[in-house]
Amino acid sequence: MEQLLNVAPWLLPVLLIVVIILFASLMSFIPVRLWIEAIFSGVRIGLGSLVGMRLRKVSPPAVIRPQIAATKAGLALLTNELEAHYLAGGNVDRVVRALISADKAGIDLGFQKAAAIDLAGRDVHEAVQVSVNPKVIQTPKVAAMAKDGIQLIALARVTVRANINRLVGGAGEETILARVGEGIVSTIGSSETHKAVLENPDKISKTVLSKGLDAGTAYEILSIDIADVDVGKNIGAELQTDQAEADKRIAQAQAEKRRAMAVAQEQEMVARVQEMRARVVEAEAQVPLALAEAFRSGNLGVMDYVRYRNVESDTAMRRSIAKGQEQES
Repeated sequence: MEQLLNVAPWLLPVLLIVVIILFASLMSFIPVRLWIEAIFSGVRIGLGSLVGMRLRKVSPPAVIRPQIAATKAGLALLTNELEAHYLAGGNVDRVVRALISADKAGIDLGFQKAAAIDLAGRDVHEAVQVSVNPKVIQTPKVAAMAKDGIQLIALARVTVRANINRLVGGAGEETILARVGEGIVSTIGSSETHKAVLENPDKISKTVLSKGLDAGTAYEILSIDIADVDVGKNIGAELQTDQAEADKRIAQAQAEKRRAMAVAQEQEMVARVQEMRARVVEAEAQVPLALAEAFRSGNLGVMDYVRYRNVESDTAMRRSIAKGQEQES
């Protein structure tokens, strides 16, 4: 070795660098520091288990550090369960923090249920916090109309507490808000007048709360408080106005229809009169021809024609006299 170093004195630094690189790589692959932390925290785990986690593509800190926190809080959790939850895509740290919070608050919550809630996509730690400290959710403005036609706009605040047993498969806040809004509309709509609602707004909360709106949801409704009630439009009057306008338009349409029919009948009568006059003119035009034919055939003499003219003149005179009397009267 000495001869080799004498021949190649640069070989020793190279060997030291290689040893350092190998040692650093080994230390990064084998979390010795994490193993020491676990041992001194009371978590019994071997280096082989940590190496196995690396080989299974599991982050040892994501499993061991939550287990250390659970052990310090007095919870006995198995490493295999935590690792299985990590491989399933769950958040081990959030589940462990939820278990610690539930244990301190005296809530019965096991690891399997907490893991199921976490895998279902819900924040189990937040659920535990809401179970201990209820939260208030505010509904959007709900508009409804009382029986007297006046619109009321209500705003409610719903105090809810998480129901741990119904977090998996239970409906969320959107369902609570929708049901409360429906209850507000139903209560206001069944009121005789809007004044009755304004005088006793707590009637809305009592009626809605008695309907059991939290059935099938992940929350338990503790109270429903009406924060504000405003008077909106007079919907009844607007509907009556619209109905009157519609009736007016129908009446106008029917009157226009009758007028059009009368005009059509009048035009038909005028056409008939004109047709009759045309026939009279046509008949009168045939009179001279008939007289000429009577003269040629000898059926009409001169004296007969004179008498015909006298009668015609007498008839015209009587007509003029009759018109003068009508004008005087």
